Amino acid sequence: MRTSARARGEGRGDGRGRAERGARDGEGPISPPGAVGSPAIPVFLYHSVMDDPPDWIAEFTVTPKQFAAHLDAVVRSGRTPVTISAIADHLAGRATLPPRPVLLTFDDGFADLPGPTAEALAERALPATAYLTTGAIAPGGRSLLPPAPMMTLDRAAELERYGMEIGSHTVTHAQLDTLSGKDLAYELRSSKAVLEDALGHEVRHLAYPHGYNSPRVRAMSARAGYETATAVRHALSSDRDERYRIARLIVRRTHTVADVEGWLAGAGARVAPYRDGPKTIAWRWYRRARAVVHGPEFAG
Repeated sequence: MRTSARARGEGRGDGRGRAERGARDGEGPISPPGAVGSPAIPVFLYHSVMDDPPDWIAEFTVTPKQFAAHLDAVVRSGRTPVTISAIADHLAGRATLPPRPVLLTFDDGFADLPGPTAEALAERALPATAYLTTGAIAPGGRSLLPPAPMMTLDRAAELERYGMEIGSHTVTHAQLDTLSGKDLAYELRSSKAVLEDALGHEVRHLAYPHGYNSPRVRAMSARAGYETATAVRHALSSDRDERYRIARLIVRRTHTVADVEGWLAGAGARVAPYRDGPKTIAWRWYRRARAVVHGPEFAG
């Protein structure tokens, strides 16, 4: 994205290679195949699926051909595809997870989502979770996302018919940990209310824009009525992960089927939960200091 490819594991990160460097920097262990400990859960983070994306999202876009190959790898893996509610129920002690779960998540709400992307998932009977930025998809809405083909809010119910669970990705896609309490509450509560009005039922899950969060953001997310929140971290989740900082693996255009297969095997990335390393913490304080000077910025 434009401004924060150096997110140091807090946000979108570098993809391949970052996990190995992170381990050396003390940001968490790499999980080899068959590692002893809490079973790794791959939670994939996709954005748009298209052949000709706008430049600002191109790095985080896969082509339909790539996407189909990734989904076929998920099917071959033998993992059990679930939505975020299965993780929520497990972490809250209400239910156990199925064997070897995997989650497919989609952020923002690009135009391909209720069309060819949803169809590709449905063809393989794969459920997913979509986190929608309401200011980018609602009539008359405003967001910090640069111009791109986006879905419309009235198609959110269509996603559910395809087997997707809907969560909030805030209103404007701002860096939540840099906002005032009033602005943070607006981002969390208004997006939730808009989606609930469109769908006719409660929306219980949140994805932080770019994964940026803090203890204050996590606490306010819980008070706003969310049961879980996903971050990024470019790491594998686990059955011991934090309910309000669930790790995800961000899928970039440079990732191969072999990368996806490695994550499905529980390898190639750190396993959450783990403590943030010094580079992540330094980047976080730089962003927050910048926000004091420049005001709220796009989390990208």
